[in-house]
Amino acid sequence: MAMYFYKFLIVSFLAVSVGGCNGANSSGKNLFSLKIDSNTGKIQQGSTINVSLKNRKNKEIDSVTYTLHGNPIKLNNNAYTINTDKYGIQNLEATVFFEGESVKISEDITILSDKAPKVYTYEVINTYPHDMKAYTQGLEFYNDTLYESTGNPGRNGQSSLRKVDYKSGEILKKIDLDNMYFGEGITIINNKIYMLTWQEGTGFVYDLHTFEKLSTFKYNKSKEGWGLTHTNDGKKIYKSDGSDKIWILNPETLAEEDFIETVTNTSVFNRANELEYVDGKIYANVYQKDSAMIIDPKTGAIIGVIDFRGLKEKVKQHPYLDVLNGIAYNPKTKTFFVTGKNWDKLFEVIIKEK
Repeated sequence: MAMYFYKFLIVSFLAVSVGGCNGANSSGKNLFSLKIDSNTGKIQQGSTINVSLKNRKNKEIDSVTYTLHGNPIKLNNNAYTINTDKYGIQNLEATVFFEGESVKISEDITILSDKAPKVYTYEVINTYPHDMKAYTQGLEFYNDTLYESTGNPGRNGQSSLRKVDYKSGEILKKIDLDNMYFGEGITIINNKIYMLTWQEGTGFVYDLHTFEKLSTFKYNKSKEGWGLTHTNDGKKIYKSDGSDKIWILNPETLAEEDFIETVTNTSVFNRANELEYVDGKIYANVYQKDSAMIIDPKTGAIIGVIDFRGLKEKVKQHPYLDVLNGIAYNPKTKTFFVTGKNWDKLFEVIIKEK
């Protein structure tokens, strides 16, 4: 019963997205095909897969080489033990050399974590006022000062960027975005605020002190703009877009250079929303859930889930009350701060294992 409840918690706190598809180039698949079997039914880090090559036209094969995610691998009696530095959907490709020719065929496989996420809970240590009209999208501390971005649901009103006295809830500085933009996540590096918009494919860069708009940037392959955070050294920016991918941006060019995919030991998950980078891990609100994920930014493994149930009941109940969103870490207090869309409170919390 305890194990069942544990698995129920993991599924309940996260939003599921099924990943994985098959692929082969048109010339190669008529001659050869790949079949991939796993003893467990799931392909996890450290598990062994069996790869068989079907010779459809009985060609005389000279040799076959394999790559996984572009990296050469060797099979041992047609078996390979998964050892990869990144999880998610990856391409297993075979190059078949035969009769003086060669073709490439491939299959996409979904590589999962070999460990289930730990479940965490919270303890509220302080409660502060929060603007109930703020549809919170981004939340970040910088030099012990809280910065917040808001959206405009229904496009009735303004999205905004704010500097806030978190103890009193007073808005110290605020600018509104043009009504065509739906404000999303923010992050701050070297006295610059980087801010996303939702479906407009455009981000903004502001001066931290004046809120003057310095530049704009465009998205590339990412679907939308959701959350932003960055590594402590400022060399990587992470961007969520509502899919199973978290994109890695170059902080100088803001180009999307790579991505990780968020997975557990059982499935690929999606809807990482507002992001925060703390001690080498990414913390992400799960959209429409009273929870947050703790993600390994190297592999994409969801190593923890924080159960934030109960917080929403502690705020004023009103018709425009919406979901939990907004997670920020204050290095000075070494505590997390969380709130939600149109919540009248900001909670300072300690995260602890359940």
